[in-house]
Amino acid sequence: MFSKILIANRGEIAVRIIKTARRLGVKTVVVYSEADADSLAVEMADESVLIGPPPANESYLLADRIIAAAKATGAEAIHPGFGFLSEKASFARLCADNGIVFIGPNPHAIDAMGDKIESKKFASAANVSTVPGYIGVIDGVPHAIKIAEEIGYPVMMKASAGGGGKGMRIAWNRKDVEEGFPAAQSEARNSFGDDRVFIEKFVTEPRHIEIQVLGDKHGHVIYLNERECSIQRRNQKVIEEAPSPFLDAATRKAMGEQAVALSKAVQYDSAGTVEFIVDKDRNFFFLEMNTRLQVEHPVTELITGVDLVEQMLRSAYGETLGLTQEDVGIHGWAIESRIYAEDPYRKFLPSIGRLVRYQPPEEGDLGAYTVRNDAGVREGDEISMYYDPMISKLCTWGATRAEAITGMARALEDFHIEGLGHNIPFLSAVMDQARFQSGKITTGYIAEEFPDGFTGAAPTASQLDIFTAVGGYVQRLIADRASRAGGGSQTRTDWVVIIGDVHRHVTLTPAPAAMDIYITEDGRTLALTEVNWRPGLPLFKAVLDGVPFSAHVTQATEGLVIRHRAAKARILVLTPLSADLHAKLPAKQAADTSKLIVSPMPGLVVTLDVVVGQEVKEGETVAIIEAMKMQNIIKAERDGLVKLVGAKAGDSVAADEVLVEFA
Repeated sequence: MFSKILIANRGEIAVRIIKTARRLGVKTVVVYSEADADSLAVEMADESVLIGPPPANESYLLADRIIAAAKATGAEAIHPGFGFLSEKASFARLCADNGIVFIGPNPHAIDAMGDKIESKKFASAANVSTVPGYIGVIDGVPHAIKIAEEIGYPVMMKASAGGGGKGMRIAWNRKDVEEGFPAAQSEARNSFGDDRVFIEKFVTEPRHIEIQVLGDKHGHVIYLNERECSIQRRNQKVIEEAPSPFLDAATRKAMGEQAVALSKAVQYDSAGTVEFIVDKDRNFFFLEMNTRLQVEHPVTELITGVDLVEQMLRSAYGETLGLTQEDVGIHGWAIESRIYAEDPYRKFLPSIGRLVRYQPPEEGDLGAYTVRNDAGVREGDEISMYYDPMISKLCTWGATRAEAITGMARALEDFHIEGLGHNIPFLSAVMDQARFQSGKITTGYIAEEFPDGFTGAAPTASQLDIFTAVGGYVQRLIADRASRAGGGSQTRTDWVVIIGDVHRHVTLTPAPAAMDIYITEDGRTLALTEVNWRPGLPLFKAVLDGVPFSAHVTQATEGLVIRHRAAKARILVLTPLSADLHAKLPAKQAADTSKLIVSPMPGLVVTLDVVVGQEVKEGETVAIIEAMKMQNIIKAERDGLVKLVGAKAGDSVAADEVLVEFA
């Protein structure tokens, strides 16, 4: 085995590789940009080397600097992780030219399969079923429109060198191609240094199912079952699971054997993934092959017990694969939720800032389920605008799919983040949806279930009880302390808990060890026990009527804001008289922002092409804002005359910063 390896990546995947290397007794070196100088990966590695400024094309994409770092530190091999240089055959060859082992497939396999256009040509020649489309190089927007109309809408525009959903757009009509093709090219150029985009038919009602393959340098290749990755947004995977709730044994075997045959044809010798689009009748079509470790590899590890990073190291070292196809089974069920720095209430736009609080759930075997959280951050770290917005990958394992979902829902409850927007409420909403629980999902799931975006969820009856109990407990605890501080002995027991438009008259018993909440309206008593909370803690953990829960509590200007899973409400606990007076207060009027165009997210202004005095029509593009390798096109929502322009190309702007004001 290698004595020292270099990790040419950052964030959670760098940390993930370090953990396996440590277990195997392999020393690690990480390269880092100036933005990652204080990162967890740098802290954990045995050595670290600064390679440049924050932009990836000035640091993580500079192969020569990474090779120099490996030579300077005596690293025998380089693990590229995913993204960046992981699917660059030129980098694998550069490693070999410098006597360094590339921990990944051989350059021939990367050339054949890593490039999306070439992989489709290769698959077609090998009689592998592929999605209909144009797999040549496209020469500009007019050519793209011609191809799209020949194939027939809808079509998918996809970066040839792409991955992770970057450089991908669905076009439903000619206008979508006109706007989306240049955007896909720009994202591809910025993310991969390659702006080639191809076009293929977009299969309706599709499921995205991929096969994990594993090979060595001695001609052995096996498949480690499948992962379902159909819950996607902007072609970026959000929730993955293994196995798929859709496949039967025969389809799984057929897909696995086809993936292995394709891998053997290119002499594949590492961990990789063959991706398929599967229609409602279980017909499957080769989509692409990712010649690298996938973000979602932990769910495969959880159901097979195979450490894929270890297998990559052993294969690169020249060892024979220690597994046969017969050794691979399916043990239980695993689900992965990607925790992103993005605001689901703002159409999932990136959120940049510091992790003021970062408290992940407890990991390990928790009885009915197991929790694993792969992260590259700690409390106090900053999520920058330069890289992917993923904070961590939260995984749960259960003996059944239902148990894995239940475990994920509880783990998400216990995950607390402050300082920036995050998608935990949205992930919680999906876990609670009957459609997801049934397994009837497609890649259109998010658009179909949340057509108007995510606005949270209305509280269920049990969540109203949780809000009542938490609000009542906090009020009673504060009242008891105030009474003792004032030398009194009696504390009021009758209160009104206001949850939005719901008013509940309650009687509260003393806190804090436990508390009974008697609800006058329906004559029920809630038993709140095992409370783990004190003023200042953001997470309220307790058991309500025998059911454990965690709720997120924030002090508001008036009352509390409490969130449980996807439901959030402002809670007031008042005396009966105060509650009556509160109901008579006039509603607060929202500010008029109809004349403003504001930045929907913090980021960099790519273009802002209007000037003072210009007439702008509804639907006209006003600006493009970029953050975390994603471009957001901002359009005017009304006709207007430009009165003020608040930024220019190249400026960094904050969320809600005024870009344009109309007269």
